[in-house]
Amino acid sequence: MPDHLGHFGIFGGRYVPDTLIPALDDLAECYATYRNDPEFVAELRGYWTDYVGRPSPLFFAKRLSDELGISLYLKREDLNHTGAHKINNTLGQILLAKRMGKTRIIAETGAGQHGVATATVCALMGLECVIYMGSEDIRRQSLNVYRMELMGATVVPVNSGSKTLKDATTEAIRDWLESVENTHYIIGSVVGPHPYPMMVRDFQSIIGVEVREQILKKEGRLPDLLVACVGGGSNAMGLFHPFINDGSVQLLAVEAAGHGLDSGEHSASLLRGVPGVLHGSMSYLLQDEVGQIQLAHSVSAGLDYPGVGPELSYLKSVGRLSVDAVTDTEALHACRWVAEREGIIPALETSHAFAALKHTHNIKPGQLVVLGVSGRGDKDMGTLMEYRDAV
Repeated sequence: MPDHLGHFGIFGGRYVPDTLIPALDDLAECYATYRNDPEFVAELRGYWTDYVGRPSPLFFAKRLSDELGISLYLKREDLNHTGAHKINNTLGQILLAKRMGKTRIIAETGAGQHGVATATVCALMGLECVIYMGSEDIRRQSLNVYRMELMGATVVPVNSGSKTLKDATTEAIRDWLESVENTHYIIGSVVGPHPYPMMVRDFQSIIGVEVREQILKKEGRLPDLLVACVGGGSNAMGLFHPFINDGSVQLLAVEAAGHGLDSGEHSASLLRGVPGVLHGSMSYLLQDEVGQIQLAHSVSAGLDYPGVGPELSYLKSVGRLSVDAVTDTEALHACRWVAEREGIIPALETSHAFAALKHTHNIKPGQLVVLGVSGRGDKDMGTLMEYRDAV
């Protein structure tokens, strides 16, 4: 757990303009009040069950297991309503927003899955919804843009900087500064100022809680290894957190190596970043020698971010977390590999996690492995067709 100011060691905290401190204090107080409130918990779990379709299945991937020489289970967050893990968090946050009397919701999105999940819960609850999205990501994820608009959300293109997730987040924060009285900002990952990294992690921890129960029922023991892709890190922390204190369970975070770790065009903040402040908290960041944030790159819009959550930064710094990185080409090949072997088309984000299983240093023969399938690949069909020759 973080301290009262949201620090995980040196990471986390609140580095925001004074205007936002009262809103963050109100959110922290609201979350502390309701996180264990029986009525709030029952309402959230009711939506998770009846609307999202939880618990999500834990599927034994036999053909991949046979090929890799391990026992591989897939936590199928891709089967959730909206197609990814993101809705676990957006439901929790919008229920808090309603209790705080907020009438307007804003969010950032990269691959569009968090934007879709936010638009979904706003439509469900009847609240105004504005989504900030980089114009490059709008180009890559046009299907998700239309999904958001179909549910009544306003999608605002962001044309500054790299025109991707970092810039969309910056614009959402600017909006929040000007509209904090009636607006709640639903951050989509375990990033940002306290209490967001802790709160988003807690809402996403239903993933790992279910895995623990499911794997004990299926195998009678805990897994040897948990694997998840990492951009900001919400699906990873959701899977990892219930196992943090189980020393026998290894945790593997897989970042986007883009065109290669030595190319300067990647999103491997844990592997190649240094501590710094971005979007309200301290974490490992891609930055130059004078602290300027560098452009990130990944074929996957959801991993195309120059930072990572503070708790993942802390876990890496103390040696609890192993980290690998996978190139665009490896991820594209892994997407087809999984589709042909198991009839599951994973999101390009998740494809990075699958590709890491082919790096022999990550697995040992006979291991029991659980991989988090953070989302489905429907949204990536345009990119996959664009790169069909590479796949």
